[in-house]
Amino acid sequence: MGSQLVQTLRQGVWASLTGGWYHDPDQNKFNNSCHLYLWMFLLMLPLLLHLALPPTTMALSIYCTSVTIFFITIKMVNYRLHVMFDEGDVVTPSSLSDVIQGAENKSNTSDSSGGPTHRLPLPAPHHPCTQAPASENAPRNLSGEHTPFSPPFLPSTHSSSPSPSQNLPSDVTHPPPLHPPPSPLLPTPPINQYSSQTVGADSQGQEEDSINESSETSTQEKPSPKLYYKLKLFPGKWVNILYDRLTLLALLDRNQDVVENIVAVFLAFLVAFLGFILLNHGCFKDIWVFQFCVVIASCQYSLLKSVQPDAASPTHGHNQIVAYSRAAYFCIFCGLIWILEQMLRRKDLPVSTVYVLSVSCSTGLTFCFPITFVLGLFPQINTFMIYLLEQIDIHFFGGTAATGLHSAVYSIFRSLTALSLLYGFCFGALKEPWDEQHTPALFSGFCGLLVVLSYHLSGQNSDPTVLMSLIKSKLMPTLVDSEEDSEDIKDPLPEKLINSVKEILLSDLVVCSIAYILTFAITSSTVFLSLKVVLYALAGTVGFVTHYLIPQLRKHHPWFWISHPVLKSNEFSQYEPRDNAQLMWFERLYVGLLCFEKYVVYPAIILSALTNDGFLLSHRKKLGIHCDVLLMTVAGMKLLRASFCNPSFQFLTLIFTIVFFEFDCSRASETFLLDFFIMSIVFHKLSDLLHKLNFIMVYIAPWQIAWGSAFHAFAQPFAVPHSAMLLLQTFITTLFYTPLSPFLGRCDDNNLNSIFYEYLTRSLQHSLCGDLMLGRWGNYSSGDCFILASDYLNAFVHLIEIGNGLVTFQLRGLEFRGTYCQQREVEAITEGVEEDDSCCCCEPGHLPHVLSCNAAFNLRWLAWEVTTTKYLLEGYSISENNAAAMLQVYDLRKLLISYYLKSIIYYLIQSLKLQTWIKDPSITKALVSYTKWHHIERDPAVFSVKTDEDYVHCLQGVTRASFCNVYLEWIQYCANKLEEPVDCDEDSPLITLCYALSVLGRRSLGTASHNMSNSLESFLYGFNTLFKGDFRIATKDEWVFTDMDLLQKVVVPGVRMSLNLTSTRSDHFTCLEEKEEPAILYEAISNYKTSLVICHESDPAWRKAFLSSRDTLLTLRHMVDDGTDEYKIIMLYKRHLSFKVIKINKECVRGLWAGQQQELVFLRNRNPERGSIQNSKQALRNMINSSCDQPLGYPMYVSPLTTSYMGTHKQLRSIWGGPLSLDGIKTWLLSKWVRKDNLTSCNSGVNMEDVDCAGGGSSLSHNPNSITSQSLSLYQARPNRTSQANRQHTAGLVLYRRGTHDTFKGIVHPSYNIKLVSLPG
Repeated sequence: MGSQLVQTLRQGVWASLTGGWYHDPDQNKFNNSCHLYLWMFLLMLPLLLHLALPPTTMALSIYCTSVTIFFITIKMVNYRLHVMFDEGDVVTPSSLSDVIQGAENKSNTSDSSGGPTHRLPLPAPHHPCTQAPASENAPRNLSGEHTPFSPPFLPSTHSSSPSPSQNLPSDVTHPPPLHPPPSPLLPTPPINQYSSQTVGADSQGQEEDSINESSETSTQEKPSPKLYYKLKLFPGKWVNILYDRLTLLALLDRNQDVVENIVAVFLAFLVAFLGFILLNHGCFKDIWVFQFCVVIASCQYSLLKSVQPDAASPTHGHNQIVAYSRAAYFCIFCGLIWILEQMLRRKDLPVSTVYVLSVSCSTGLTFCFPITFVLGLFPQINTFMIYLLEQIDIHFFGGTAATGLHSAVYSIFRSLTALSLLYGFCFGALKEPWDEQHTPALFSGFCGLLVVLSYHLSGQNSDPTVLMSLIKSKLMPTLVDSEEDSEDIKDPLPEKLINSVKEILLSDLVVCSIAYILTFAITSSTVFLSLKVVLYALAGTVGFVTHYLIPQLRKHHPWFWISHPVLKSNEFSQYEPRDNAQLMWFERLYVGLLCFEKYVVYPAIILSALTNDGFLLSHRKKLGIHCDVLLMTVAGMKLLRASFCNPSFQFLTLIFTIVFFEFDCSRASETFLLDFFIMSIVFHKLSDLLHKLNFIMVYIAPWQIAWGSAFHAFAQPFAVPHSAMLLLQTFITTLFYTPLSPFLGRCDDNNLNSIFYEYLTRSLQHSLCGDLMLGRWGNYSSGDCFILASDYLNAFVHLIEIGNGLVTFQLRGLEFRGTYCQQREVEAITEGVEEDDSCCCCEPGHLPHVLSCNAAFNLRWLAWEVTTTKYLLEGYSISENNAAAMLQVYDLRKLLISYYLKSIIYYLIQSLKLQTWIKDPSITKALVSYTKWHHIERDPAVFSVKTDEDYVHCLQGVTRASFCNVYLEWIQYCANKLEEPVDCDEDSPLITLCYALSVLGRRSLGTASHNMSNSLESFLYGFNTLFKGDFRIATKDEWVFTDMDLLQKVVVPGVRMSLNLTSTRSDHFTCLEEKEEPAILYEAISNYKTSLVICHESDPAWRKAFLSSRDTLLTLRHMVDDGTDEYKIIMLYKRHLSFKVIKINKECVRGLWAGQQQELVFLRNRNPERGSIQNSKQALRNMINSSCDQPLGYPMYVSPLTTSYMGTHKQLRSIWGGPLSLDGIKTWLLSKWVRKDNLTSCNSGVNMEDVDCAGGGSSLSHNPNSITSQSLSLYQARPNRTSQANRQHTAGLVLYRRGTHDTFKGIVHPSYNIKLVSLPG
């Protein structure tokens, strides 16, 4: 504990204060000295220049130039050294005798530029105790004896002049190393961890002394041989470097490419420029000058050697982005101070107090840089940019969310594009004053365009990936097809998303056209001038009923007083629902009110405000024409987009706006549109503040504190969610909206159970958006977090983006068999409080359908609430069967082998290659021994009387005769099912092939069981090996390699089918006799072959079956738990799973994740039983922390960001009729017109036998019931007109649809055309 604390203080706290510099006792003196001198240079340079020189441009130029040259030099040398290591240009030293010999051989040459060297990928590690064998090429001492390698005599720079001390030429030939070099991907071995030396032509003793002085690493033994790298300076000139990559990485951070080096140099220059500018302007005095120079040095030093780990880093070790964060933040704040200082110098500044306050805040934050980075208050610079752009897009343009930096830039770009287009129309409309009774056409066009663009942008995802895929599929279909063909398993999800986006775009084309015409027509009139009060009342009433009353009545505990929902779903009282959730009347009402609110009420309110404000601004400009137009355009677009996306809290914002600006601060009111716009931002921040305060109060309530480890008590004052000491940070984070972290995810676990959560993600993608719009999850907003809890599946769902008809979410799967703490929290979720009768210390009971006082009190002190108890979602239920318990009995093991062989025979005969295999001469030649009736297979490790039905005890083996005695009937039955006859008598080649495959299958099982098949453990191990498709073929069975389909499509399916048959029979002992009949067994195998997927979980077919949503799957899983091996037969059935939906305070999730990041990464708490992951029922701490990304949590599955569209929800589609499109409208009109034509012709009284009502290509697809009943009644009214000849035929109805026909069987589908014909009987 003490050493960990010292390491945390040294490498964490102190390094964060200084920007990365600290003394590391594990590094050598050279590295530590370089770090100290670098930091001192960066600190003293600006301080001395500021004190010694006057604040002029010359001093600024000297400082910036010095820093730039300094960083360019260091970055260039560092980059060149890493390139040298990557190229692996190694120079191996030679002995003195080889040097002399090389000098004699080259005595006639002069002015050479350097001798040849051996280019090796990387030096090989050489054990110090290993010596080279004596050979002619081995180095010798002066007496001629063989010696190990000694330090070389190499000149520092190769040139034409010989070494001055040894008088030897430099172009000597060096022998190759004695050991082969390793892979270039491997790092340089740590045995050469010396400081950088430019080896000159000094004596051997001097070189040894220099090396000994600088080599104080953890490796005590000196390497042998010492290897040098060639650092090329000029063509033909290089320097030999005795150094290694690990020591260089400990000295300086590596920049991967030239662009990173340029960015680092530019940031260093910018830090120097802005910092010295502020010093010259006199912003800092006395001791604060030194403090500011410390901040400058820390920001520049982090570009050379960053903090590892940083308090804001979500990963251990070096984080490349964190290296730039400190310098980037410094540039932002100093640039802000500089700009505000320049603005303060203006005489006509209207609100100088605001600028002074801004300068003071920025200066204070700059001074506190070391402290803020220690506490991790500033996120990574890329995260900061994402959320800065996201908040601008949300609060100013009505955006939804950003899923990354590219998404944020794309969202801002499309919002600015729409804004620029709208600005021109609005400017033209407000430039001249207009009459109260006449609205200019240009302003009406502006309003129509505003509604159209807002509606379109609200329905588009912030991530353009799917949209770009759609464009790519239209412009380059050939390229898309080639990519799909290259994939082994085709995922249907991308195509489904593309179709949804395409459907939305086609619908927007129609809806936007209609909306533009209606908006233009309405705003051209004066209807909005007198409806303002009516619209406000309507919006408040509809919002209260839709977003407060109905959700409260549908909650599990309405108002935390009622013990059950008032508006119950149809599945509420069902124990195990089997069908889809039924659509209730209040869900239809909710959807109707929601659509009326978001598409009628709020657009009307905003258009009314635009019309009234536009009339006022056209006559009186308040802030100038350009500023007024910009504010009106921004406010209108933001409010419309927010209303279209999610109007859950719009009615509260509207009420607060009216009350505050009409009664409380009427003097502060500008225009209603601007008031509504400002209040929407303020209300959003107040809502976040309320969630933060609720989480802190619930978490630190005295009666709910549960202390954990000693480290937890120590870290209590420092971690954000563990203490009330940092309430100030709550207000600051509310203002700046600290980032949701982590954001991007992936399937990052190889656990086989993760496939269940992947399928759950697909199910949510299909139905989540529709269920949210039906109110089945209660009120929701962007950033909300939910937990789906069932018997064995517990998933964490994070809503990332809420759009108009779309929801982007991320699912995180928790462990199946959770820890003790997780189970306690699951129990807290599932346990009911309806039976609680206590009130304080007594139990007086409670009123009917009402909770007790204690239960109501406890529910209010939770950071979560149950919103739905019976939420149905399509998934897979798991049925487990212990294979060891099933196969413990030898009779069932013998049954398994019997089914194994019968399944092999089935798949062999059903194969299309059967005739090819029978007639193959190589197979026939290899199976000659199996054609003999006296041939006996006598392998005691394979065949046994306990497991083989065809085992002959007296012969101690299996023969062809015994095999035919047992399996001939089955072979002949399967062969008779073929369309083409095949010879299947006892001497036929088919019997020979079946017999050979039966021997091969059993021998493979024996080999996989290590020839110990009598042991249950070995038998299960071998069978599991074959189930996976891993076969070890004996020499005598190599004939099967003639065609690998014999193994892959005959033997492997046979193994898997036999397990299913045995498992089914062991579960239903009443069917023992029936399964022995060949007909029943054949039908069972045929049904299972088509309806059941049997394979191992690592097989790609398993994932393909999941993605294809197959109904039933079976697998054999090997589980190792606490050192015990278990084999489970797992059967999966697709059905509707029932979940409880628990809504969690989103600030609770963000706070706990932030605390885990600080505790695990920065403070390096490695205690697996730390207090921060102990169960906390009031906050579900363990479930939330375990769902975070690694290394902070340990989720079983993390899905990618997935978007759900409302168009894929069938029940919601049945309410609103689906998206509008030109083809849909055309089809609807044609169907209505054709229906009218057909009804007229069929009701004209013409004989049904003479006239075909559906002839001529007409369609009665929308209302066939009247025609069908009339046809049947006419037919039944004329029974005597049917002659004796016609009695041989049956009058019927043939159903035609898309060129296919089915015989009428009493059911008429509304989409079929009906025709009365005569069918042969």
